[in-house]
Amino acid sequence: MSDFVCLLSQAGARYRWELLKMATPTPPERSMKTCLLVIDAQESFRHRAYFREDRFAAYLAAQNALIEQCVAAGVPVVRILHQDGPDSADNPFSARSGHVCPIDGLVGFDAAAQFVKSRHSALVGTGLDVWLVQHGIRRLIVSGIRTEQCCETTTRNASDLGWEVDYVTAATLTFDMTTPDGGVLRADDIVQRTETVLRDRFATLCTVDEAVRRARSQP
Repeated sequence: MSDFVCLLSQAGARYRWELLKMATPTPPERSMKTCLLVIDAQESFRHRAYFREDRFAAYLAAQNALIEQCVAAGVPVVRILHQDGPDSADNPFSARSGHVCPIDGLVGFDAAAQFVKSRHSALVGTGLDVWLVQHGIRRLIVSGIRTEQCCETTTRNASDLGWEVDYVTAATLTFDMTTPDGGVLRADDIVQRTETVLRDRFATLCTVDEAVRRARSQP
């Protein structure tokens, strides 16, 4: 057992993924090879000072449309929640706060799986990578909160590990940020920057309809 652990450590994360693939039997029946990740779409954000309603309605409409269309197409939907920081009721990302739950207005769905993370990438320390390999998933549709943080980090991580990624920008949400010199970096600029650095290197940028169409047509 120790030799195997050493091998995993030396091979790195990408080779761990290859080992998982070889060790996991492929289901005989044809199954959907794409899944939707709904990352951190949780009430916690409403209790942060930076939360703004002005972009939320458009995000929610796109997020709900993506979930509903994926469910209709038979694409499994995976819910990711984020939990970290002090275990106290005044920390909105603590389970004790009661806010680590789907954000109000998010359409209900039967999650194919649910994972709770404590890092930016949904693939770190959650077991999501194992679940994806076990279910033969080759492409991820990324959505959720925040655009440049957990959604982007998960996208980069997944791409480096060998998954294809469709990034649905409209179904992600972010907020204005303060720059190191005290200025304001607008959410629209953050979105544009995220699309620029991800496009054709780590992900395919998609609309809601494009992502679902690609999932339906994936061999």
